[in-house]
Amino acid sequence: MPWWEVVGWAGSVLVVVSLMQARVWRFRVMNLVGAVLATAYNAVFGIWAFAAMNGAIAVIDVYWLWRLRRERSDAAVYAVVEVASDDAYLRHVLAVHADDVARHRTVPAEVVDDALADGPHGELAFLVVRGDETVGVVLVRDEGDGTGTVLLDWVTPRFRDFTPGEFVYRDSDVFARHGLHRLVVPTAPTGAVAYLERVGFRRVDDRAWERAV
Repeated sequence: MPWWEVVGWAGSVLVVVSLMQARVWRFRVMNLVGAVLATAYNAVFGIWAFAAMNGAIAVIDVYWLWRLRRERSDAAVYAVVEVASDDAYLRHVLAVHADDVARHRTVPAEVVDDALADGPHGELAFLVVRGDETVGVVLVRDEGDGTGTVLLDWVTPRFRDFTPGEFVYRDSDVFARHGLHRLVVPTAPTGAVAYLERVGFRRVDDRAWERAV
């Protein structure tokens, strides 16, 4: 197979596979690479209609990648909404995404299963929203001595390439208002280490992490 055909097929495959991605950033990156390859292939063989179409797609992808990167830490785009731990909408979000929450939460299952067996009760609960879309949930249990234990820090699949949870920790007043002086993650999976460091936690022993409020 001539190498230009390999380029053409690679571009087509990437465009198709990109459409199967739940994550916004990953979709745009794969779609951009596929569109660029397809544009080059069609231009070489003089298929100008398809070259123009894929070129336009590439430009659109570049625009959205720029916009997503610019907005990923923009407090005007994301907001943190505190809700009651027994809030009906919070329970709905956790129920709808139960399987994904179990697979991708920052805090391991053994830490929170008992606490959340019948749904959250008495924890501080925060929804991270982007416009009118809920993109994350953070639950913190007040231990009564100024310490809050993070029970859940979860982000929806679409925004897992970003860190919307950081907006909860950035606005430390939401914890200080409840008398908390520090937040603790008793144990964290290896995959959560980079995230915890990014949002201000530091390792205190082999497993535990903490962050001053």
